[in-house]
Amino acid sequence: MKLWIHAAAGAIALITVSAFWLSTATVEVLGDAAAITMVKACVLAGMAVLIPAMIVAGASGLSLGRGWKSPAVAAKKRRMRIIAANGLLVLMPSAFLLNSFADAGRFDTLFTIVQAIELIAGAVNITLLSLNMRDGLSLRRKPLRPAAQAG
Repeated sequence: MKLWIHAAAGAIALITVSAFWLSTATVEVLGDAAAITMVKACVLAGMAVLIPAMIVAGASGLSLGRGWKSPAVAAKKRRMRIIAANGLLVLMPSAFLLNSFADAGRFDTLFTIVQAIELIAGAVNITLLSLNMRDGLSLRRKPLRPAAQAG
C-alpha cells in the first residue's frame, strides 16, 4: 500500500509541477496581462495540491528507502533534497512574488527576471522528479533471468 501511495503522490507532484510550468510558459508567449494574472493565481491555488503531494512522496519515499543500499535509492534521496530546496527557496517565493506583481499590473523587467528564474527552477524540478520516477520504476521491475538459465 505504501508503494502505491508513494507512486501516486510522486505522479501528482510531477503532473502538477509540469502543469504549472506549461501553463506559465504558454501564457507568457500567447497570453495577455489578464491571462498571466489568472495563471499566477491558479499556480498559488495549486500549491494546495502540490505541497501535500510532495510531503507524502518525500515521507513515503524515505520510509520505503530505509535500509536500501541501492545507488538508485541514494540518487533519489539526493535529488529529493534538491527538489525540496528548489521548491522552498526558489519556486514558492517566486510564485508569491509573481502573483503579487501580476495583481498590481507590474509586468516590468523584475517580473521578467523572476519569471525566467521560476521557469528554470521549474524545469530543474520536472527533470529531477522525472528521474526519480524512472528510478522508482526500475527498482520495482523484476530482473530478467540470464539466457543460460531460461527454459
